[in-house]
Amino acid sequence: MSPRASISILFAAALCVLVPVVAAQSTVGVVATPAPESFTQTQLLADLTRQLTDHFQSRGDLQLELLRPWAPLAVAAGTVEVVILECPARLSSSLLVQVRLQSEGRALGNYSLMLKAQLLRDVWVARAPIERGANFDPSQLDTRHLDVLQQHDTVPTDSGTEMDYTYATSVPAGRLLAWRDLARRSLIRKGQIVEVSAIDGTLTITTKALAMENGAEGDTVKLRNLESKKDFSALVVAEARAQVRF
Repeated sequence: MSPRASISILFAAALCVLVPVVAAQSTVGVVATPAPESFTQTQLLADLTRQLTDHFQSRGDLQLELLRPWAPLAVAAGTVEVVILECPARLSSSLLVQVRLQSEGRALGNYSLMLKAQLLRDVWVARAPIERGANFDPSQLDTRHLDVLQQHDTVPTDSGTEMDYTYATSVPAGRLLAWRDLARRSLIRKGQIVEVSAIDGTLTITTKALAMENGAEGDTVKLRNLESKKDFSALVVAEARAQVRF
């Protein structure tokens, strides 16, 4: 091998050793900056839904939709907090909500949000015609899942109507049941002889009286003493029973 060829081989070998060293040294002292994260519309609506459900103490499935597009907000790593500054006094289909977004104690900005709201619940529907005066009976009814903010007079299935109501109107088959169709069931009826308990501490005296008006549980009704013919007021406590406390 000639001296010139030997020198070329040694020079090439030296370059192979030096290249990784140079490449490694080129990254020394460079710190990568974390890419910003995005606070999305989905995250915003989820947080607002939770807070507004608690605020209005709403029963059912609250669903919110932004009426104006929301551009994802770029934030550094950390949790974004949604603080509601102002909202309407009552839940309705359209809401204007003022919020502040902040992260790690640093304000990211205040925003006015126009929201469309739905509150989905199961409500009662008449399966067959129902006559006025009939007692409320769930077995006569079907259910339907709908937005009670639009159908606000409907009767939800979890409203506790099973024992306390009668029908104030006739209801045709297939119609959504409305609160105006119902009246609280009278436990005392006008013209009925009822039992009245007069309670004074541990002393209780029971007598009979004539009901001068209808009354549901918790109502105060006018009664007439059968002997003196004097009228007095008493609290309806059960079927054909009233109570007076001193």
